[in-house]
Amino acid sequence: MKKLFTTLSNIWKIEDLRARILFTLLCLLIYRIGSFIVLPGVNPASLNTEEKEGLLGLLNMFAGGSFSRASIFALGVMPYISASIVMQLLGIVVPYFQKLQKDGETGRKTINQFTRYLTIIITALQATAYVSSQIAADAKIMSEPLFTISSMFILTAGTLFVMWLGEKITDKGIGNGISLIIMVGIIAQLPYGIFAEFATRMEGNGGLIPFIVEIAALFFVVMFTILIVQGVRKIPVQYAKKQVGSKQVGGVRQYIPLKVNAVGVMPIIFAQAIMFIPATMTQFFPNAQSSILASFSDYTSLAYNLTFALLIIVFTFFYTAITVNPTQMSDDMKKNGGFVPGIKPGKTTGDYIDAIVSKVTLPGAVFLAIIAILPSFANKLGVNSQFAHFYGGTSLLILVGVVLDTLQQIESHLLMRHYDGLMQSGRIKGRNPGSTGAI
Repeated sequence: MKKLFTTLSNIWKIEDLRARILFTLLCLLIYRIGSFIVLPGVNPASLNTEEKEGLLGLLNMFAGGSFSRASIFALGVMPYISASIVMQLLGIVVPYFQKLQKDGETGRKTINQFTRYLTIIITALQATAYVSSQIAADAKIMSEPLFTISSMFILTAGTLFVMWLGEKITDKGIGNGISLIIMVGIIAQLPYGIFAEFATRMEGNGGLIPFIVEIAALFFVVMFTILIVQGVRKIPVQYAKKQVGSKQVGGVRQYIPLKVNAVGVMPIIFAQAIMFIPATMTQFFPNAQSSILASFSDYTSLAYNLTFALLIIVFTFFYTAITVNPTQMSDDMKKNGGFVPGIKPGKTTGDYIDAIVSKVTLPGAVFLAIIAILPSFANKLGVNSQFAHFYGGTSLLILVGVVLDTLQQIESHLLMRHYDGLMQSGRIKGRNPGSTGAI
């Protein structure tokens, strides 16, 4: 406890760090206030604020409940995330964007500009769909065409403002701004989930003991997720000694850290996008419903979870193959005079690294699949669906990754000014290098 108060005191003493934290909190407060401002022309009393399932439930969680409240920030930063993913995929298949990725700061600025333009297009399309399908007719107190057009502009402006807030947090605050905004939205739903589960248990569904067991289980799931996020396989690299003037440099041993989960939440996002197709088909083609489509539309069914887990494993290998390039790592080592002890430089080193990546990726993919399907198992065991979301999936991985990344940045500020870090032993490691954009 004394260590905690000392650390907090040290954080407050550093003027720059204190200003960054206060600025971050102010921006997050503005975002949360805006999430309760309802769109003009909407009657809040007529809104359907019941908990949403599937993709809509996920969007509502990421938006901190703004989606179900018809807020000006109803779409949150998800259009920006979608645009970022599209731009990264274009960087894999389109030579022009591949060149931009290699152009350093200039290329990064150009890609960011393209991402912003694409965000506007995606937001406008999603805003139109949101207004027409998610806001009930009796909640609209304006004429339909006027309401649709005005809401589209307001929702687009709201998403761009949230995106701007995130960029300002990144530049002048602490942590990754977009990630923090998503995290705040997720955390905002946690008290509601806990209270809903507590009320359910107290109403005769087991009492206090099962509720305490669920909280303890959630704690161990979070610890397990931290282990997966932090897990690293180190490859030793020896650098040859060089004579530079009168000094001898090199000759030191370093390590290449290969993450157990090198791709963050991207495999889950891609797998979820595919798993939402059956549910979408049943909505657009009611006459085409079948037992197979029904089972794949139920996220608690065995067929859904087995398919979901297999897709996550496949996408983990696919995305790792795209983001981790053993050949390039081997070439960079060779150019800098580095080598893996006992392994010939060049192609042999590349094959060696590739084999280790494959071995590390397999358990990482399996663990990621387990984390992703845990919420459905929790729901099957009687946990309230609003609370079950926090037992795994994208939301838990984002929470853990963002918190670790923010704490790592705070610790870096402390160590730069010769203070002790946040922990008595060891260092806090940041988020996965394979994470895309904000996540």
